[in-house]
Amino acid sequence: MLILLCGIVLLHVAVLVLLFVSTIVNAWSISSTSSSDLWLNCSTVNGVYSCNPGDTGVWIQAVQALMILSIIFSVLSLFLFFCQLFTLQKGGRFFLTGAFQIFACLFVMCGAIIYTVMKHIWVPPGESYGFAYILAWLSFPLLLISGLIYVILRKRE
Repeated sequence: MLILLCGIVLLHVAVLVLLFVSTIVNAWSISSTSSSDLWLNCSTVNGVYSCNPGDTGVWIQAVQALMILSIIFSVLSLFLFFCQLFTLQKGGRFFLTGAFQIFACLFVMCGAIIYTVMKHIWVPPGESYGFAYILAWLSFPLLLISGLIYVILRKRE
């Protein structure tokens, strides 16, 4: 049982790292002369590297908010898991922990979908998706899997 719990916690921490990296790193869209993320558009023009702050468009603010909410819900889920681990009765399920993790999963999915649909407004033509965008999509199924594991998991002695 201890190995299972350690594996679940490691999966949860790995997903949290993916969420942090995908939200912070400036690589949602990249090209040879520019890169964009949720916060900045950076480009190199005539050898000068400059970054412009994020657009005030509602859609990019929605993506920013959804990614931050996913991090918050995943951190709360980890905290709730440890609280429930010590307070839950024998045979009880980690429903609250799983629900928070599944909410985080839905937030990431919605944020990535909005970014995918609206990218042409924010990013100059010719840029391709970067690794941070891919990490956001990778964290989606991992959050879903860990949320389902929490819902199925029963506390044993």
